[in-house]
Amino acid sequence: MSRRSSKNSRRFGESGGIGALFGFNSLSRSSPYFPIALILLGAVFLFVYLYSSSAQFGGNRQALNRVQGDFSCTVEVREAIPILKKAYGDSMHKVLHIGPNTCYVVSRLLKEEETEAWGVEPYDIEDADGNCKALVRRGIVRVADIKFPLPYRPKSFSLVIVSDAVDYLSPKYLNKTIPDLARVSADGLVIFTGLPGQHRAKVAEVTKFGRAAKLRSSSWWVRFFLQTSLEENEAAIKKFQQAATKSSYHPNCQIFHLKSFS
Repeated sequence: MSRRSSKNSRRFGESGGIGALFGFNSLSRSSPYFPIALILLGAVFLFVYLYSSSAQFGGNRQALNRVQGDFSCTVEVREAIPILKKAYGDSMHKVLHIGPNTCYVVSRLLKEEETEAWGVEPYDIEDADGNCKALVRRGIVRVADIKFPLPYRPKSFSLVIVSDAVDYLSPKYLNKTIPDLARVSADGLVIFTGLPGQHRAKVAEVTKFGRAAKLRSSSWWVRFFLQTSLEENEAAIKKFQQAATKSSYHPNCQIFHLKSFS
């Protein structure tokens, strides 16, 4: 018995045993590559983990990445909602948001107490998720070209917020669109627009929007407001700045507060 046992153990050892089964011997013989193997193995595990996480939260992340990549001011609107509520108070009870991925903002506004939210999507919604298409079916979000008058009566909404939409309009259409936005608001119009030199439309987006985004300076916008008889809402500006300071909120977009037409 003892001879057979020693013989078998000797053969097992000669074949490499457990070390050979898992490749430990080969790794020990090529020790310089062992750390590299560990790094690659860790990278594989990290990739699998991130992939599984993205699958779990894929819808939200995909929508958020799309907004962050091309429509940064839409993300800014969501972050600024608490500040806007402090600045406008009761004027936030019936809000119209206009801009790409408006479903993203409207869904957030609908979570606020005593707040009605509506949206206008200036572009197609072929790539929209099920939640957005449901908002369209319910009539909460409307797909409409903002270069033409909106199908709303004057002062239909207490506050109108627009983001990442006027950047794609030429002055010819801006002269009609922005006054029309002020027309359908009762207590104010808030415009979120990009800062010059920051985000630009991708080549693929130029085809979708018909033209590249033109990010204008604050001085350009101030002159434009004067030319179109739109007054800046000094009271709202002051309240917004005070609320932003208390909340340590630093916007990455230009924000203009305008009065509605009387």
